Amino acid sequence: MPTALDDRRVFTGASSDPLSSLHARMEDVFRRAVAEFVGTFALIFVGAGAVLIVAPSTGAGNLDVAFANGLVIAVMVSAVGHISGGHFNPAVTLGFLVTGRLSPVVAGAYWIVQFGGAVVAAALLKWIFPSDLQGNLGSPAVGPGFETEAALIIEAILTFFLVWVVFATAADPRGTFKSIAGLAIGLTITLDVLMAGPITGAAMNPARAFGPELLSGDWDNFWIWYIGPFAGGILGALAYEWLYLRPVKPPVVGPPETGVVEPRPGDTALS
Repeated sequence: MPTALDDRRVFTGASSDPLSSLHARMEDVFRRAVAEFVGTFALIFVGAGAVLIVAPSTGAGNLDVAFANGLVIAVMVSAVGHISGGHFNPAVTLGFLVTGRLSPVVAGAYWIVQFGGAVVAAALLKWIFPSDLQGNLGSPAVGPGFETEAALIIEAILTFFLVWVVFATAADPRGTFKSIAGLAIGLTITLDVLMAGPITGAAMNPARAFGPELLSGDWDNFWIWYIGPFAGGILGALAYEWLYLRPVKPPVVGPPETGVVEPRPGDTALS
């Protein structure tokens, strides 16, 4: 059955009039884009806001930041995942695009509202927080003693994990955990931030970097949080798609001349 997790929508009762069909399609894209805007706004407002709150402390705040980012993702994916798929991340959207699960038009709309939501959230943080607490508005940064190349690889690996979990829990029709996909994705974010927050900021999301960077003017090593997540997102999506979601013939059982095959769990869902 088509779901918001991919772009295989069926419009029942649609008129044969091309204009009516176009209007229905545009309305659907608009509704999905609004959900993506709200989710991305929440992620940057809460995630970057948590960084600003714990910034005056030394070191101990990473746990707070990790749970703030993980919880907001878990909540928002659970809230609107059935509408838009709950990407809130241009790297996740790119993964769905390169695997053919999202059309270029919808992907483009998602990217616009994801980056737009990040900018609006960062602007509000800049307006709300006093200047002495703003810093770089929670922009991700390379930790002391770490090379930029290492930070790039870490961001790519973390985003690979994230997109892999998204596909495994939310996109795989055989998955038994779709109802708790939001929790699994949120926990992945939490674990990634716990591991790499002090090293790269654990953005895993170009929009998470873009909003605070634009409003603070801090573009130091900005390319890390675009190249890394986009590369990791593509690899994670293609790997899971190729290994587990592409149609695979069931193995032949018995003598080859009989042509008898044994269906495996999930073969029907993949056909």
